[in-house]
Amino acid sequence: MKDRFLSALRHVTGKRRLPAPVTVLAEPVRIGLALGGGFARGIAHAGVLSVFDNHHIPIHCITGVSAGAIVAAAYASGATPAEIAHAGCSMRFGDVARWSISRMGFVVNERMQRFLQKLLKRYRFEEMRIPLGVTATDLCTGEEVDFHGSGDVFLPIRASCSYPGLFQPVRYQDRLLVDGAISVEAPAELARQLGANRVITVYLPGQGPDVVPTNMFQVINRCFQILQSRADDSRRKHSDLVIAPAVRGVQWDGFGNGPDLIEAGAAAALDALPQIDAWLGAQPRAQAPAAPVMPSSKPA
Repeated sequence: MKDRFLSALRHVTGKRRLPAPVTVLAEPVRIGLALGGGFARGIAHAGVLSVFDNHHIPIHCITGVSAGAIVAAAYASGATPAEIAHAGCSMRFGDVARWSISRMGFVVNERMQRFLQKLLKRYRFEEMRIPLGVTATDLCTGEEVDFHGSGDVFLPIRASCSYPGLFQPVRYQDRLLVDGAISVEAPAELARQLGANRVITVYLPGQGPDVVPTNMFQVINRCFQILQSRADDSRRKHSDLVIAPAVRGVQWDGFGNGPDLIEAGAAAALDALPQIDAWLGAQPRAQAPAAPVMPSSKPA
């Protein structure tokens, strides 16, 4: 009986098949780009985008606050880095703002819609060629207010650019909205909500401590820089890579420094390419200089 049992057991176990190996497919890399604010310093974003385009870095989605919201919307709509750079370098304060002193601020930015209509190729979130997110701040609660998915982009961008103390807040439903950079330096978390699994944040540092403010607006700007430098946890927490172009020497309204800002953005993006290549599983690329997006203003 024992021999028969062992023989039957060998017969059964001999026919058992090992389970087929499970093939685990790697999740495709979806890169999200989160652009910070900085007013004129936002021109540096065009240099970053130029390098990414030239090196064929695929961008799944793009988000932005303040000046970064303008650039993000332009790029998502189909504007090229060269077009964005040209618009930024030729832009002046009066193109987007009008002095209108009130208890809530000195400037209104309804003119920004005309500027955006010339720069953007599409005007609604659902029409963008890649997902777009724009963040503003609720002045009363301090909460982030995220716009994405559907709807007109003009009001969200205007709200995200409404720097408190200078621009009057933008009314939206029952809220007063101000600059998105007040609540978050760059909307990296929003990029993840839009489907990114690798987030690159472009942070534009403000002027250094050696620059002494000379007017009220510079005082306000410097105060916000100090606050943001103490609270950058969100930027670090939700970002896989932070790019910080060397723009500290440029004032908030330094549009005349456009070519230098573009160059700084491009240099920072080139430095980041090895890390991005590692995500994409590519061999390291030679860091060839990006094609210029604007002629240099420096003498030959």
